[in-house]
This record gives sequence, C-alpha cells and structure tokens, in this order.
Amino acid sequence: MKSSGPVVLNERPVQFRGSKLARWCLKWAGWTLDFDGMPARQGVIVVYPHTSNWDFILGIFAKWAMGMPANFWGKDSLFRVPLLGPWLSWLGGVPVNRSSPRGMVGDMVDRMQRAKAEDRFQWLVLAPEGTRSLTAGWRSGFYRVACGAEVPLGLAYLDYGRRRVGMDTYLQLSGDRALDMHLIAERLAGVQGCEPERASPVQLNEL
Repeated sequence: MKSSGPVVLNERPVQFRGSKLARWCLKWAGWTLDFDGMPARQGVIVVYPHTSNWDFILGIFAKWAMGMPANFWGKDSLFRVPLLGPWLSWLGGVPVNRSSPRGMVGDMVDRMQRAKAEDRFQWLVLAPEGTRSLTAGWRSGFYRVACGAEVPLGLAYLDYGRRRVGMDTYLQLSGDRALDMHLIAERLAGVQGCEPERASPVQLNEL
C-alpha cells in the first residue's frame, strides 16, 4: 500500500437501479438519500454512527433504495436457525466462522480477492463501532479487509440531524493509519446519530 495518504475516488462507473418504493418510503419518512453509484465492483463500506435499533431498519431501506446488493457479516450459527437463517441470507448476510484459522478478516480478504479475480460484485457493509453503546473508537476489521484486499472504502452515514442517509465518499486507503483515519473523520464530521451521546469517536480502537 502507498504511504502518501488516502486517495478520494470520484468516478462512479458502477450504477444500480434502486427500488422506487423504498425511495418513496424514505422520502415519506422525511429522509433524503445521497447516492450516485460506486467506484468499483468490490469494496468495504462502514456505516456511521450506529447508536439505535432504528439504524438497521433505516439502513435496509437505504440499501433497497440504492439497489446495491451488498453483504454484511453474521455469526454462522445464526444462519442455521430455521426461518432466521434464510431471512438473514435474503437481506445479504454472510455467515462467518469466528474460529476459522485465518479469522474473519482473513476469510473476507480471501473472498474479496476471489471476487476481484472473477470480476464478481462483492461489497461488505460493517458498523465499525460494533455496538450501539459508546466505545473508545472503531474496531479495525473494516480497515484490515480494505487494506488487505486493496479495495475501496465507502463512507456511509445515518445523519439524523439533517435527515440524510447515503454514501458519497469513497477512499483508496494508503495503509498509513493516522492519515487514513484523519480523512475519514474529516469526511464524517458533523454527522449526528439517533442517540448522539452514544456515537464513538472516529478513530481506531484496536488493530
């Protein structure tokens, strides 16, 4: 990875046809969707902030409105539960085995690299805070996957202050954690969660 700093990706060659019904639902609820495509067919998305159970519902409607077939991590045991497992798969859930020798991150890097080699669509959505409660910062899984697979990072936001949801910034990370996180924090400055006091600072809590 380069160390001169992250690069903002402005091109949006990957386009989708989202659900008009989902867009209408968001508009009816008073929300504006910000989305104009993606820079590549593979990548990682972080969703910030995550402070309420409402975030998941809002995120699902935004995903449908965008028309983006992205995936999210889920414990593999959940996918073996009748009804719940098929429902999670339908929503885009990807079962992960936490006891895998390569770990969740290693497995996802492998999946992402295979998708790149096959030119197959593969975007992973993560809530880097990992919980709705206040924490000291973000978990580093998203960062290690994006850097390990050398794929873009999309910054998605749930801004209850402005009633805007979407994703309009994509970065090619440099591998310099300080520089990368500084730009991420800069781009997400001012975003307000449903419960603002629970939003964690935009910084890596562990690596």
